[in-house]
Amino acid sequence: MHLLSQHPGNAFTNKYAGELIQTAASLVVRGKGILAADESTGTIGKRLSSIGVDNEETNRRVLREMLFTAPDVENFISGVIMFEETLFQRGSDGKLFAEALKSKGILPGIKVDKGVVKLPGTLEETTTQGLDDLGKRCADYYRAGARFAKWRAVLKIDDSSPSELAIHENAYGLARYAVICQENGLMPIVEPEILADGTHDIGRCVEVTERVLAAVYKALSDHKVLLEGTLLKANMVLAGVNGQQARPDDAAMLTVRALQRTVPAAVPGVVFLSGGQSEENATLHLNAMNQIPTKRPWNLSFSYGRALQASALKAWGGKEENLKAGAAAFIKRAKANSEATLGKYHSTDGQGESLHIADYTY
Repeated sequence: MHLLSQHPGNAFTNKYAGELIQTAASLVVRGKGILAADESTGTIGKRLSSIGVDNEETNRRVLREMLFTAPDVENFISGVIMFEETLFQRGSDGKLFAEALKSKGILPGIKVDKGVVKLPGTLEETTTQGLDDLGKRCADYYRAGARFAKWRAVLKIDDSSPSELAIHENAYGLARYAVICQENGLMPIVEPEILADGTHDIGRCVEVTERVLAAVYKALSDHKVLLEGTLLKANMVLAGVNGQQARPDDAAMLTVRALQRTVPAAVPGVVFLSGGQSEENATLHLNAMNQIPTKRPWNLSFSYGRALQASALKAWGGKEENLKAGAAAFIKRAKANSEATLGKYHSTDGQGESLHIADYTY
């Protein structure tokens, strides 16, 4: 028996421990990141509507197949987070998407939360639902080929938020989710997203981010989560979307410092959400973080949805003859973010169009 298995310390361990650790490491290998393609049927319908395409199963499948089968996608993408429908969909060749991704060395993942609900006793703050049957669903998803999962908790910044109640409730929900996933073989991505809505400055964001992450890792410790078999999906430290924005280098330094103060070195990687930034800004901020001359015990990568798909969606436009153009647009952004994980991206596109959606849910 491996020494670490014999002496797990405060961490939960089981027959999946080695696999969980390997999955986490594989997802944050340098030069690669995660495609978040886990939009609900309603959310992807809004994306399709923006290009005049009906929200039908066939169209959803075609869009996702365009992304999953793009030439050389495996050079830049290590994993794909899917919505339940997508996990069981088949491509035009009859092969399950999960199997097609695995054949390219890309790990299939699954969104397992069931959205947010209002948290009583707060001013419109939320908590995430979906714990009741999570163990059974995780076991089913593992059998279907998924190897990691994602659960999104949502917090906001305003004069009275986030409250201690909201922080505590969401931190312990994330921890319970994480240990249930590990019990059933799925490597959990822990996502405590702090929304970019508002006029707050970057100083307020860094203070809230540190408080939230500290609470999350206390909860993970209390639940004996195996940190080596997890990833953090974090917001970048930025001013509110209507506030005065800092320079990318300054935002990068404050983001990395917040992680240094709160995220244990045992966590193999941090994958950032784009939070409604433009495609280009999301890449520039990630690149800046990987150029800072400071200690980074975790790999810093991406888990982008809108910031990988927006250009591809427009280039495709729902037309079969544009599938190659859509795939090429997606690969352009995937390659740019791959370079950003190495701190080697050189921008040629300007800042780009903001993708922010207020009070974003999916």
